[in-house]
Amino acid sequence: MTDETPTPQTPTPGNASPDDGATAASPDVAPGLEAAARHKDADLPHTPEDKGSEETVRRKKRDLPLVAVVTGTGKGKSTSSFGMLQRSWARGYRCGVFQFVKGGKWKVGERKAAEALSASGAGGTIEWEIQGKGWTWIQKDMTESEDIAKAGWDEVKRRIAEERYEFLLLDEITYPISWGWIDVEDVVATLAARPGFQHVVLTGRNAHERLIETADLVSEVVNVKHPMAAGIRAQQGIDW
Repeated sequence: MTDETPTPQTPTPGNASPDDGATAASPDVAPGLEAAARHKDADLPHTPEDKGSEETVRRKKRDLPLVAVVTGTGKGKSTSSFGMLQRSWARGYRCGVFQFVKGGKWKVGERKAAEALSASGAGGTIEWEIQGKGWTWIQKDMTESEDIAKAGWDEVKRRIAEERYEFLLLDEITYPISWGWIDVEDVVATLAARPGFQHVVLTGRNAHERLIETADLVSEVVNVKHPMAAGIRAQQGIDW
């Protein structure tokens, strides 16, 4: 019997791995003509015919509503998710952001940018809710963080039920879940039963295993090196 080397299978839209991008099959190999030829017939969104939000129906037949979790000990979880928020806004989506930890004195740059984008009329809309001393729809001053987090989640459920958004970012929601303030099974059930077309992204460290099981996309940001270890404090433009 002679040893035979299996013929590599050419990736197609049906069998390509998640790492087979549009320009290179491997991050260690520079893209070339072979990569371009292999992907020329792939179902890619960035084609000359793609008009995005200018289309009568802005979503394509292949689009499916996803649950995404961005977790891990490294910096960049919220930053990554705000990038997805901008993409959705650019496609004309109705977007919502709930920040479950940062609020009050935190004047995050992403919120300022989102407000400007939403007001521009060039894309979709972005509604932004921060925890602070209480969510904007609560009239009384709530000072207990647990009560505020629970009220925030109750409002999220209402907005999911009414299909208010096509893209919803629940920033740092993993923390009140880890602390037992928000029931993870209630979160899982709500996400699984959400009606219509709603992308939902959840961020924060130590994502509960039930969230990871439920999600369609899970990314872990690993801390390799951080300036705080050298005594450098958080700064605007980089951290908020």
